Amino acid sequence: MPKPKPLSKDQILRAMSQTLSNRAAARWMGVSYVHYKKWAKTYDATEAGYENLFEQHLNQSGKGIPKYLRANGPEPALKDIVEGRVDVSSFSPDKLKYRLVTEGYLLEECSQCSFHERRVLDYKIPLLLHFKDNNKKNYRKENIEFLCYNCYFLTIGDIFSEKQVQNIEDHKSVNTGQVDWDVDDYHLERLRELGLDDVDNDEYDIVARR
Repeated sequence: MPKPKPLSKDQILRAMSQTLSNRAAARWMGVSYVHYKKWAKTYDATEAGYENLFEQHLNQSGKGIPKYLRANGPEPALKDIVEGRVDVSSFSPDKLKYRLVTEGYLLEECSQCSFHERRVLDYKIPLLLHFKDNNKKNYRKENIEFLCYNCYFLTIGDIFSEKQVQNIEDHKSVNTGQVDWDVDDYHLERLRELGLDDVDNDEYDIVARR
C-alpha cells in the first residue's frame, strides 16, 4: 500500500478557505481525517490565538454548517438537491433514491419499458438509477431516470463484470452456507409501508426459519 503523501501548508490553507470545519477540509482534499489532522497540526496558525492550523479551523459549534449535515440533523428538502443547490456528497444514495420515489419525482419503474415487477422474497424491483451525463452528483430531474437491468444492458452497458458473470455461471458451488435474507434500510422501509415486514408472525411465510 503506498504511503500517504505529505500535505503542504498551502494545500491545507486552500482547503480551509473552501470549508467550514476540519472534517470538511479533509473531505475537500480527498484524504482521511486522521491524515489531514496530522499535517494541519504541523503548521503554525496564521491567526492570533491558535497554536496551529488544525486548532484555527476547529468549528465545534457547527457555525455556518447546514443543520442537515450535523449528527441527527433533518434531511434537506429534496427540491434543493434536485435543483442543484445542495451537494449530495454527504447523503446516502439509497435514501435519495427512496425519496425520489416517495416524493413523486420518479415513478418506480423502468423509464424505457415500464417494467416494475417485484421479487416476492424481498419486494425489490431490479432498477438502477441512471445519470444521463455520468455525473452521479447531478440529481436534476432531467438528468436522472430508472432503468431495468435489461434496458441498462441494451442501451448503456454491462451491469456485471466478466468475473461476476463467471461466478454466476460457474458450475462449482460458491456458497454452501445459510442464505441471509437481510435487506437494507431502504427496502425495509418499503416493506413496512406495505405491511410486509413482520414476517416472523406471518403464518403464510414461505421462507424456512429455525
